[in-house]
Amino acid sequence: MGRNLAAHLEQRHDCEVEIVGRENIAQALPAATRSDVIFHLAGVNRPQNAEEFESGNVSLTRELCELLLQAGRSPRIIFSSSIQASLANPYGESKAQAEAVLRQYAAASGAAVRIYRLGNIFGKWCRPHYNSVTATFCYNIAHDLPIQVNDPARQLELSYVDDVVKAFTLEIEQTGDSNSPLRSIPTYRIQLGDLAGRIQAFHDMRTTLALPDFADSFNRALYATYLSHVPDDCRLNQLAIRADSRGSLAEFLKQPHLGQVFVSRTNPGITRGNHYHHTKTEKFFVVQGTGLIRMRGVSDREIAEYLVSGHEYKVIDIPPGFTHSITNVGPDEMVTLFWSSEVFDPDHPDTYFLPVDVQTEAREVTAEKA
Repeated sequence: MGRNLAAHLEQRHDCEVEIVGRENIAQALPAATRSDVIFHLAGVNRPQNAEEFESGNVSLTRELCELLLQAGRSPRIIFSSSIQASLANPYGESKAQAEAVLRQYAAASGAAVRIYRLGNIFGKWCRPHYNSVTATFCYNIAHDLPIQVNDPARQLELSYVDDVVKAFTLEIEQTGDSNSPLRSIPTYRIQLGDLAGRIQAFHDMRTTLALPDFADSFNRALYATYLSHVPDDCRLNQLAIRADSRGSLAEFLKQPHLGQVFVSRTNPGITRGNHYHHTKTEKFFVVQGTGLIRMRGVSDREIAEYLVSGHEYKVIDIPPGFTHSITNVGPDEMVTLFWSSEVFDPDHPDTYFLPVDVQTEAREVTAEKA
């Protein structure tokens, strides 16, 4: 959480940022009292012994407040507490005590203190095999390691680190005093089995090419988290190539609600297509070379032609009920990006052969009769 917040703050031009960590806390903590805003994210949650809860969560907070009082300073303090502060366990009790220290400081100094009782945080840079099941699942699945799901129906309440950081950084511009608990951070409720299944589906995308539904903001956040754990040698994926004398073709992405994207390489003089669809629609985008796209209504004889080049960034819409083709009319290989409104279903392809050229169609009918 601290690393993500620091990365956002360091991109701002309206503030100077000083990072206080374990390695420099003794020297930097007194200097931090000069700040106008202090983000207090430090704490202990998995110590070697329970006494460290007192020193890492309560005493550190008390030391900070005492230094501020001695300096006569009243900066805004944003404190990352925990939802466990309301529970009777050593960690939760230490967080509750730290909250009390901050409230006492606010009352004595008039400073604005914001207390965020956070739950399970997920996002990039989260350490696996520590205190985040999401990070552990992402890491293990990305590295083809087993995961353990004891209770698939167990409910989790998660917050995305970028949502937390957004709420924190908005505090810089806020005015007035408010010591209320958790403030305006979205949470996602999900069952443990569902969480594991979604992450596994992200991993399987290397072969299925199936995009998740990114209209779901949780999927966007979870996929970003998963991808941050993918090892270097697994980020480059080889697509399955279908090749013949015409050239080659490879499927790229699929999504039931968005359709399918695929790419082709076509040799000079070669024509692809000569078919139509009843419901399926397509877009053709030549990114290299020169192509001639031809189409006509299945009951018409007039042919529409469109000359397209990789230099022009032109996209052609293919409506239903129009037989269509694309021919490489240039001297070099033609590369085309195709989008289809449906993921291809071999049992229901909605694809019917019909030459665009009426003369060709007539010759084929005559030959068939002969």
